[in-house]
Amino acid sequence: MNKRTNALRPLTEEADYAITLSDGCRLSARVWKPANASDEPVPVILEYLPYRKRDGTCARDALTHPWFAERGYACVRVDMRGNGDSEGLMADEYTAQELSDAVEIIEWAAAQPWCNGHVGMMGISWGGFNALQVAALAPDALKAVITLCSTVDRFADDIHYKGGCLLNENLGWGATMWSYSSRAPDPALRDNWRAM
Repeated sequence: MNKRTNALRPLTEEADYAITLSDGCRLSARVWKPANASDEPVPVILEYLPYRKRDGTCARDALTHPWFAERGYACVRVDMRGNGDSEGLMADEYTAQELSDAVEIIEWAAAQPWCNGHVGMMGISWGGFNALQVAALAPDALKAVITLCSTVDRFADDIHYKGGCLLNENLGWGATMWSYSSRAPDPALRDNWRAM
């Protein structure tokens, strides 16, 4: 007889888990997972953002991801290429590079010894938009997507366009993201932060 338990699982957390992509670019992930996930692999929940996991979203991440990990999921919060503690450059929103990197991350996550081969994506706004676009690419390991404040119709429902018209919000948003993305990585995690 299988007994279902609501007991919370002890977890581990790693602040700078390296994911090296096929082109050699090193992305930085923060990973929470049940402490026994290597013995009893679990599904992965991926959140993939440019919003700097060490300072931009750290307060929210510290509430959300451990909650899932204690309940039997591994949570992988990845700084996109060129942001936070990840190497590389980000050229724009939702580029082919961004989506391709996400597919590689999903394949990487599914192959980890602590993952049971099933990956889901979650996201609010940017993370939701890219999760929906990645789902359209249909990577084998991607089994679920949960998004908020996002849409599949970016030209009708996005903050940058309404009915296909470019909004003035793009000027402010472009300046904000440029200054946000150009900040150095966290020196506590990356010895080469100054060069980056």
